[in-house]
Amino acid sequence: MKNFPTKLHPHSHHHTQESQNQETEAIEEQQEEKARCEWDFSLTTIVSSGDNSFGTPAISDALGVIEFDQTNSIIATGGIARKIRIYKLQSLLPHENTGQDHVRGIICLDHARACEYYICTPAKLSSIRWKPGSYGGALGAGDYDGVVMEYDLERRIPIFERDEHGGRRVWSVDYSHWDPVLGASGSDDGTMQMWDTRCESGQCVATVQPSVGGSAVCCVEFNPFGGPIVAVGCADRKVYGYDIRMTIGPVFVLDGHRKTVTYIKFLDNVTLVSASIDGCLKLWNSDSSNVIRSYRGHVNNRNFVGLSVWRNGGLLGCGSENNKVFVYDKRWGEPIWIHESNPMGRDGCGSGLISSVCWRQVEEDQCTLVTGGSDGDLQVFQGKRKAYIAS
Repeated sequence: MKNFPTKLHPHSHHHTQESQNQETEAIEEQQEEKARCEWDFSLTTIVSSGDNSFGTPAISDALGVIEFDQTNSIIATGGIARKIRIYKLQSLLPHENTGQDHVRGIICLDHARACEYYICTPAKLSSIRWKPGSYGGALGAGDYDGVVMEYDLERRIPIFERDEHGGRRVWSVDYSHWDPVLGASGSDDGTMQMWDTRCESGQCVATVQPSVGGSAVCCVEFNPFGGPIVAVGCADRKVYGYDIRMTIGPVFVLDGHRKTVTYIKFLDNVTLVSASIDGCLKLWNSDSSNVIRSYRGHVNNRNFVGLSVWRNGGLLGCGSENNKVFVYDKRWGEPIWIHESNPMGRDGCGSGLISSVCWRQVEEDQCTLVTGGSDGDLQVFQGKRKAYIAS
């Protein structure tokens, strides 16, 4: 007599699978809860426009971009005010300085006192980026008039001007980390252009139109780890990756957002994070072009609200249209920390938004996140990883 293997009743199998799923969900919830408790974040400093502290903030104060230099000690900001402001991080952090005002343990400064110096620009700025190899001496900027300029920060003057986008707004600028250094800009004209930074005229190396319909290029980032890839995010909802040695066609296309892609950031050589006005961030594997994870919680359906990745700690930061700062752990789709910045806004109408964020790329157990808002306020947050005692 043959012994046939025992078959489980389909319902029994279903219950077994269901209990396994419940166990998995419970473990994931525990892990996520641990991640939420893994960090202590606190607001340490607010830098605001002194004239507007008790009144309606001027629309011209809105901050659109924040960037740390390569030493992670200098911060540059840009936005609607037509100024590049330069700050030393040390002067924004708590220390023995009797000139600082304190409210509930938070340092309160105004831009005039906190800023080392500023450079006036001919147009509103949408993007700034420190030039590699310049040792903090040069900064590139893209503006609303479609012009890319480089500034010598020692002499505080423009040293390079490139106007190849037909007057259409430049949304994003970046530099490669290869030698020679290439620059790139993405614009409303639907192109990403690369140029040789050694040439005074900025000789064009390549022009790419990622989408067939000429949709706006909203973000450009070279692989900061030195690879030959440049990633481009477009209003056609996709991210395109190009090999800078041959840009005839994309080497990958990341398709998953439902609306315009506003930011793209490399987390490592093959992993990227994108942001979109569909209200979510996405983590991608560029080798397979697959989505690894989506992150939801922040509000984003119209504006650029910033995106920054802290590679050492695996944390993602972004702003929100409800005036909140959001931090995600790359391992889970829910935020691990949220900070509400003056919920009613200075004008009392609750109309503010966090429009730019930037992580300091140092340390592993402590971090610094700087954010900027539509009210012109600069905020500095510090985080520390909690020490766990093994049981």
